[in-house]
Amino acid sequence: MQFDTWEPVYEAILADFGYPRDGDETARDALGELLRETDTYRPEGVGFDGKTVAIAGAGPSLEAEADRADEADVVVAASVAADRLRDASVAVDAMVTDLDKNPETGRDLTRAGTPVFVHAHGDNVSALEEHVPTYDAAFVVPTTQAAPTEAVHDFGGFTDGDRAAFAADHFGAERLTFLGWNFDDPDVSPEKRRKLGWAERLLYWLERRRDERFSVLDGRRTDIDPVVSPR
Repeated sequence: MQFDTWEPVYEAILADFGYPRDGDETARDALGELLRETDTYRPEGVGFDGKTVAIAGAGPSLEAEADRADEADVVVAASVAADRLRDASVAVDAMVTDLDKNPETGRDLTRAGTPVFVHAHGDNVSALEEHVPTYDAAFVVPTTQAAPTEAVHDFGGFTDGDRAAFAADHFGAERLTFLGWNFDDPDVSPEKRRKLGWAERLLYWLERRRDERFSVLDGRRTDIDPVVSPR
């Protein structure tokens, strides 16, 4: 996804949550500076093109659905879903994180040669500064939700999970499947519930752009407020 397509949705998210755009830009630049003297991972190397990609969320259904990862060619885990899948003996091919829960997992994955999409946003600069220097930069994909730079990418998406889906789409995934996604999880905070609402809307937008139907949205589409037109 090109930024000019993503930008109107990004601006709607900023307006809804009251987030300042310059905060995201400051974090983006901080991440780029941390990686300035290193070569980061080329994300097309994950091997999305033409593949079935499983996007693993960290909802309560993850363990019950983990065996469905066997149907995919590539498994991308959002945040703590990486730990839970590995505990279930499911290999993870990439991780997407904003470092808010399990930064040590991202560190260990990069050091083991697994790419990690590290996301910069307005309130995680301190986490970036603390943890990114401990990662193997050769397996870091730096991302932002603001305008991309030469060093920091923007493939679209807002939460760790839907950013994973947008990245897979950007690099040519033929089919997207979803496990561990629970939009109505009663145990999340009110802010997280709002973020899940946006994740649902963004996946609805993405499936229409792809002319695909994601089973995770079955039974929900009529109640989803579209973010923008499909194209």
